Amino acid sequence: MATIAPHSTVATRLSSLLETVLQTPMPVRIRAWDGSSAGPADAPTLVIRHKRAMRRIMWQPNELGLARAYVAGELDLEGDIYDALNRLAALVWRSPEIKDMPLHTVAADLVRLGILGTQPKPPPEEMHVSGDRHSRRRDRQAVSQHYDVGNEFYRIVLGESMVYSCAYWTSDAPGYGLADAQRDKLDLICRKLGLRPGERLLDVGCGWGSLAIHAAREYGVSVLGITLSGEQAEFARKQVAEAGLADQIEIRIQDYRDLDDSPFDAISSVGMAEHVGTGPYREYAEILHGQLKPGGRLLNHQIGRLRLPEKSPDQPQSFIDSYVFPDGELAPIGTTVTLLEQAGFEVRDVHALREHYARTLRAWVANLDSDWSAAVSLTSPGRARVWRLYMAASALAFEQARIGVNQVLAVKTHRNGASDMPATRSAFVA
Repeated sequence: MATIAPHSTVATRLSSLLETVLQTPMPVRIRAWDGSSAGPADAPTLVIRHKRAMRRIMWQPNELGLARAYVAGELDLEGDIYDALNRLAALVWRSPEIKDMPLHTVAADLVRLGILGTQPKPPPEEMHVSGDRHSRRRDRQAVSQHYDVGNEFYRIVLGESMVYSCAYWTSDAPGYGLADAQRDKLDLICRKLGLRPGERLLDVGCGWGSLAIHAAREYGVSVLGITLSGEQAEFARKQVAEAGLADQIEIRIQDYRDLDDSPFDAISSVGMAEHVGTGPYREYAEILHGQLKPGGRLLNHQIGRLRLPEKSPDQPQSFIDSYVFPDGELAPIGTTVTLLEQAGFEVRDVHALREHYARTLRAWVANLDSDWSAAVSLTSPGRARVWRLYMAASALAFEQARIGVNQVLAVKTHRNGASDMPATRSAFVA
């Protein structure tokens, strides 16, 4: 591509520059820092507020470069965020290396626009963990960086239910909303586990205590909930006390590898196993198997990879790795089932909830957007932008079947093979 005429607008130069660097037509409209615009008028607008945003993209011409500019407030999206992210997805998936970029063809424009320069520092919201991957110390760091954002911030995003996993949407009736769908999900888990009064439930990764409270109040069980997040534990204990269930529920800050409280009648692990990692997963499953009584059930609710490529050691760091879930790993459902079986479980039911998570994420984005100023005041503008970007992008990933989420119901059979399971699924799935 030839060098752009020097009298072109900044937006025109930027659009041509990005098309050359990314080697594909720009699918969105661009508005530059000088107010000029270029591109299709009916498309969402990529607002480039500062030259630094382009410098980030030049150094990281992939999703991380775009995300850093967005988190820093140097780049913004106007219009439907889902439409904008859909259009931009083709750009970030290309991810050219800086050594492969045809910079010589746009060198004059890089100079003229003031884009050339050293790589900007990442925004302060970028997460960093240290130590051996999936060690106890590093796992605590990763969990704390994600979950200890502030309970009031999470209340804005998650709503009154304070449940941070996909809801189970059983109705489209007017007035049926996120809180109802989360209640229905909690009850679905309890029914699948076959909970009965007087039994013991272990809730691994108990979050803010919503499942523990529902199980104790509605099914009469005693619950041990464990988490690595201090803020979650503090909130959960307060909720348990206010519900008058302190004699039935104990909330601990504890690693699952340090459990020594068997036997339990049932175990729930909801949205936690993604943090375990594929390597340690067999040990994780064996520990949970050892904590159960014969005939005891495990309900494992876990996001899985569908069409996303498996990570390779030389793969560029992603936005999710850097800002949302350090060390998180998504395994295909087949891998999860195999590892559970190798640990001694018999898998009895797999329930895909992919569309339910897409709808849940859109509800969370709507919650955040509707109380944006309060969310920003509770954290930082950058942290709120991280959450908006990650949840909107994740909603699209579920809708487009790039990732899924499954509830796997497994049982620890008796020595003679008895499972104590009901004869039909109707006992737990309406």
